[in-house]
Amino acid sequence: MSTAAAVAVYGATGHTGRFIVAELRERGFTTIVSGRDATRLRALAAEWGDAVVRPATVDDPGSLDRALAGAAAVINCAGPFAVTGGPVVEAALRAGIPYVDVAAEIEANVSMFADHAEAARKADIPVVPAMAFYGGLGDLLVTAAMGERTAADVAHVAYGLSSWHPTPGTRAAGAVSHERRAGRRVRFADGALRYHDDQPSEQDWLFPEPLGRRAVIAEFTMADVVTVPSHLAVPEVRTYMAAEAARDLAGADTPAPEAVDALGRSDQTFVVDVVVAAGGAERRATARGRDIYAVTAPLAVEAVQRILDGRTRTTGVASAGAMFDAADFLRALAPHVSVVLPD
Repeated sequence: MSTAAAVAVYGATGHTGRFIVAELRERGFTTIVSGRDATRLRALAAEWGDAVVRPATVDDPGSLDRALAGAAAVINCAGPFAVTGGPVVEAALRAGIPYVDVAAEIEANVSMFADHAEAARKADIPVVPAMAFYGGLGDLLVTAAMGERTAADVAHVAYGLSSWHPTPGTRAAGAVSHERRAGRRVRFADGALRYHDDQPSEQDWLFPEPLGRRAVIAEFTMADVVTVPSHLAVPEVRTYMAAEAARDLAGADTPAPEAVDALGRSDQTFVVDVVVAAGGAERRATARGRDIYAVTAPLAVEAVQRILDGRTRTTGVASAGAMFDAADFLRALAPHVSVVLPD
């Protein structure tokens, strides 16, 4: 890969977008910063010194085409992805370049697979949705836990977060998802997404040390219910959230993340614990790290780097576990993420 390759970041001035720009620069990529707010983009470029500024809006296809001109790939970090995903991926396909996004919105990810798979396959262009902490990391862990298997009875993905201070983008995306579901909750069971009105319940989850036994919200459904079944025969995907983090997210007065180090990371820590069950046997994979927003940057940028290097397993619209060698990808995330994988 040429380190001079230019990667466009749509939504570059957002909380996660800034981490992604920093990670691209750290790896030697030229960065094109894009989004709808030209003033904020220019301020960001002034911080970095050499970022190319190209404002664009999702309701103006011409502006998106100009933003992506000459880029080798685009990373979309601008939510709500129900609004931005379609226009930006369509612009990427017109430009003939790979598309990666960091969408945690379940319905937006469903739409990406449903609406753009044929066009991406015909164009022979990789499109990787949910290449983020939610959706991408869980999918990679489930895939690695399964090893050579392509089917299992159930996959459990438990999120042990020390806290969850949501960004404004997270809150906006959550409001859009809530509206699209008419307030209902969602689960993946019997091989399909199912909407329901059941009340959430708590149970205990025995996380690996140092977390140990913690209360979690059962069926706190995240984007893994889209990414995992997109390529693995797993009829039930169950996701869980640490109860204290769920309460943070629900709190209207919970503040946004606050930087506590020179990299801009918060003091939040996480453990993602995956257990895959098949035929009475269980296999486990675990990831540990810090700051779910910051860690999305190495996930998304590693994906782009592997796509541009040709280290992919398929093309068209595909989740992280289908597109990449899951175990190798996870190990490459060090030191941002430490993993324990089955032998």
